[in-house]
Amino acid sequence: MKIPKPVSADRFRLADIDSADHLGLENKDHTREKTERITQEIGDLQQQLFADSTQALLVVLQGMDTAGKDGTIRRVFDHVNPAGVHVCSFKTPSAEEKLHDFLWRVHQRVPAYGQIGIFNRSHYEDVLIVRVHADQMLPPHLRRDRHIFQRRFDMINAFEDSLSLSRIKIIKFFLHISKAEQKARLEAREQERDKNWKLSASDFAERKYWDRYQTCYQDAIAHTSTPRAPWYVIPSDHKWVRDICVATLVRDALLSMKPRPPMPVDKPGSAAK
Repeated sequence: MKIPKPVSADRFRLADIDSADHLGLENKDHTREKTERITQEIGDLQQQLFADSTQALLVVLQGMDTAGKDGTIRRVFDHVNPAGVHVCSFKTPSAEEKLHDFLWRVHQRVPAYGQIGIFNRSHYEDVLIVRVHADQMLPPHLRRDRHIFQRRFDMINAFEDSLSLSRIKIIKFFLHISKAEQKARLEAREQERDKNWKLSASDFAERKYWDRYQTCYQDAIAHTSTPRAPWYVIPSDHKWVRDICVATLVRDALLSMKPRPPMPVDKPGSAAK
């Protein structure tokens, strides 16, 4: 399998990446079996991370509607103890949150040591949907600032650097789907009773801005993929390809952290006589 490499800003073009790429994988059933084994490894490593409690892992998931963020979380973290993982999704800022800088609410959701934190949508919404709809979503005094989003890229990089230096490992995934695949998934969701509750009129309306979103994603990824907080673009038209890619990269990130549970404490009187 050709595992995606971290994005390198100097030669990154989102349009060059095939969202339907099989990455050398051919057998769907075999791939799913391998994914299951990897997710079990993630569960074991998460227990070690929890016992260690001197570092944390932050997983950032971004993607267009229907890219599979929820499905990725269910599949990749299937064997993780719920006590050791926290999922957070950043919606429209509250009245209180709007009184602070855009990263204020994010820092409060960063995982504690020993935890895996998952951002299902994240602080990147403030350089994505806010940029696409800047005339509606930015306050008037910021709309006049031509450099606002470049400044936000810089702020995000500084923020993520500070987390990394505080022993919070960051790994970021863009789940890359095609416009045609999104349409197929929206139409399928519309027909499924157990999923059509997720639909809203805005899901279809936002498709008008597809090209604008692609440009904003490319800029955001290129400006914020760093050695301490790399971006990976995951071909996601095929869910089984998406799942094994994300699972492998999460497993490898946990292995690189080398969590070390504390040594067991000897009970009184247990020392050899």
